[in-house]
Amino acid sequence: MPQLNTSTWFITILSMYISLFALMQLKLAKHSFPASPTPEMPNTTKYLTPWEMKWTKICSPLSSPQQ
Repeated sequence: MPQLNTSTWFITILSMYISLFALMQLKLAKHSFPASPTPEMPNTTKYLTPWEMKWTKICSPLSSPQQ
């Protein structure tokens, strides 16, 4: 059987990696990224409730002292 010549494999694989790297760099260079992204604030609706501005005490029957 003939022997497989692998002497050119290194240069072939190396040139493939270099060309793929160059192609990816060109693809990324054409892509436009936003210059400075700003966070978008969600619109919060403020509901006015009568208990919002005053402190209310919540008492449960279990927290009352035993009689």
